[in-house]
Amino acid sequence: MPHVEITDVAIWVKHIDHPELRERLRRLPDEASLTLEIDGVVGHWSRMKTGRDGRPTEAIKPYGPMKKVWSEWYRSRKGASVPIREVKTAESYLASVAKTMDEWNSREDDEAFRDL
Repeated sequence: MPHVEITDVAIWVKHIDHPELRERLRRLPDEASLTLEIDGVVGHWSRMKTGRDGRPTEAIKPYGPMKKVWSEWYRSRKGASVPIREVKTAESYLASVAKTMDEWNSREDDEAFRDL
């Protein structure tokens, strides 16, 4: 299982010891969201924006309740190596599948199925 070292209020991609996960995070567009399980806690993260100088910021930052969790871990567990893995939630799965079934997205279907 991949691990990441707690070194900052964000996760720097270079601190993840798994090449495939590092590359997946590097390919994310600015501000793209993903869900990760870190040390048994599932939370939301987003890719940080490219810097003003045009260089990509190779890091992800927590948001929502995960921001508080990660901040506490940074304060109390700085330097610890913790397991990390990407998880797929029902929401993210449905959002990705909806893009492949666009033939169902029509006014006719909306009208026919509006009362269901």
